[in-house]
Amino acid sequence: MKTFFISIKIFLFFTILTGILYPLFITGIAQILFPAKANGSIISRNNKAIGSALIGQQSDTAIYFSSRPSAVSYNPLPSGGSNFGLSNSKLKDLVNQRKKQFIAFNRLDSFTVIPSEMLFASASGLDPHISPDAAFLQVNRIAKARHFTDIQKRKLEQCIRDLTEGPQFLCLGEERINVLLLNLNLDQIK
Repeated sequence: MKTFFISIKIFLFFTILTGILYPLFITGIAQILFPAKANGSIISRNNKAIGSALIGQQSDTAIYFSSRPSAVSYNPLPSGGSNFGLSNSKLKDLVNQRKKQFIAFNRLDSFTVIPSEMLFASASGLDPHISPDAAFLQVNRIAKARHFTDIQKRKLEQCIRDLTEGPQFLCLGEERINVLLLNLNLDQIK
C-alpha cells in the first residue's frame, strides 16, 4: 500500500510539473519574446482580426490573388491533405480540373506552365503561400478586374517582388509569397 501512495504522489507531482507549470512557463516566455507568433500571427485591420499569416484563405473573386487549393477548405481543425497517391486517377482528374480552372480564370494561354502549388493541395490544406510565378500569372486578371492603369499594374508587380520571401534559413524551401499579405497590400494600391 505504501508503494501505491508513493506512485500517486509521483504521478501528481509530474502531472502538475509537466501538465501545468511547464506549459505556463513556456507560454510566458513565448508571450514575452514572440507575442505575435505566440498568439497565432493574427493580422488585423482597423482593430478587427481578418486572418492569420499562417493559414491560407479561400479567394475566388477576380479582384484578389487566389490561394493554393485546399483539401479541407482551409479549416484548421481537421487539417490534412487528400492523401491521394500519384498513381490515383482521382488526383490526376483533380489536377487537370484545377489546371483548366486556373487557365480559364486567369485567361492564360493553354500552353502556360502552371506552378505546381496551384494544382496540388498542400499536405496540411492550410498553406498560405504561393510562388512569385503563380502570383505573376494572376496580375493581368486582377489589373483588368480592378481597372488598373499601367502604373498601378507596375506597382502591383513591384508589390509581389517586395513581399517575396526567400528560402527559410537561406536553404529550406523556395521563394514564396503570403497571399493574405499580398491581397492586403493590393487594397492599398491607388
